[in-house]
Amino acid sequence: MVNTIIFDMGDVFLNKDKEAKVAALKNIGIFEWGEDLEKLEKKFETGKINSEEYLLGVQKHSNNASLEAVKDAWNAGIADFPLYRLEFLQKLKNTYRLFLLSNTDPIHIEKFEEDAGASFYSDFYQCFEKVYFSHEIGVRKPDAEAFNYVLNNHQDIQPKRTLVVDDKKFNTDAAEQLGFVVWNLQKGEEDVVDLFDKKVLTLEL
Repeated sequence: MVNTIIFDMGDVFLNKDKEAKVAALKNIGIFEWGEDLEKLEKKFETGKINSEEYLLGVQKHSNNASLEAVKDAWNAGIADFPLYRLEFLQKLKNTYRLFLLSNTDPIHIEKFEEDAGASFYSDFYQCFEKVYFSHEIGVRKPDAEAFNYVLNNHQDIQPKRTLVVDDKKFNTDAAEQLGFVVWNLQKGEEDVVDLFDKKVLTLEL
């Protein structure tokens, strides 16, 4: 029986707009997110470089856009966080141990907190026993080290009694290989508040 849930953040609670991000990047001359940019993003998401170093790195691939323009383009994909999801989470924490494990970076978190406001994001974070952001812990999903980081810090957590909720299949596949119960949430078709409507999860929960 599941007693713990590890949630992703983007496209689980916080909506993301991929089309808006792609359009914004094109506006600064970046038409393809190639291997160099992928490597740069991984360094940023695992805390190997800071925000300025990241923006300068992306800027080199742009049409001489200002750092502010690069930052705005990078944040263009951050959309809304519906209140009903927070309310669902606040009820859920009364029954389950909740953790947040998200691949993210300081720029996106700053944008989320700025848009949401202190009261909202504080209420959100307080739903979790612990919040783990990849840029703070130095590892990111789907690497096993990211999930093991949580397990090592909370040794009473058992994977077989822990549900991992993530919109990326490669992340839930990695978690499943480690023995976790998983739900690969399908963006646009499912919502995190449907948690108890999922037949496979109803049996577990």
